[in-house]
Amino acid sequence: MLTRFFTPQVAIANNAESGESLRSSLGAKRLDKVLSVMKPGDYLLIQYGHNDEKEKGPGVGAFTTYKTDLKYFVTEARKRGGILILITPVQRRTFDANGKITNSHGGYPEAVRQLAKEENVALIDLNAISKDFYEALGPVNSVAAFKEGDGTHHNNYGSYEIAKCIVQAIKDQRLPIEKYLIKGLPKFDAKKPDSVHSFSVPASPVNTSTKPLGS
Repeated sequence: MLTRFFTPQVAIANNAESGESLRSSLGAKRLDKVLSVMKPGDYLLIQYGHNDEKEKGPGVGAFTTYKTDLKYFVTEARKRGGILILITPVQRRTFDANGKITNSHGGYPEAVRQLAKEENVALIDLNAISKDFYEALGPVNSVAAFKEGDGTHHNNYGSYEIAKCIVQAIKDQRLPIEKYLIKGLPKFDAKKPDSVHSFSVPASPVNTSTKPLGS
């Protein structure tokens, strides 16, 4: 959905794969693919966490293996002149009895925040912003932002609103990538999301109800 908010002169490539962690993504050589075509001045937006937190083993964790692997992404992209933006993992739809989102990611969002500060990398705290978005919809209505029976993966409406969250964060922080956004975009407040009833998007040529990998 991010492509909607950038000018036609910008090419956006999604190199993510459902179900992958930083470690498994490295093993699949997805970073190698990105680096092979990266040119100085290209942007790399990185968001992981959902699947990393499920990895187990001695020394495996948010502030150890995850943070080390994330730093590797940053270091290698910088070697090629890439411009990094780290993004904390988006929240899951995990409401408590008081209608507030609970943290299902443990220390992983904080690990991203720490690395961004240590490496002087731009940070979009989507973990915090998506919390505002879900809580604004509430425990019942927030179902409309997700694939059926899923509390992690978004449908078209949810994806569009999350993209707006990222775009607004870019604008709020005056990140250099802002110059590539479409002019005149209205301000978006995650605490006052668009009505799902007024949202529509043309159907994809091929549509599936299969749940993506990962959780």
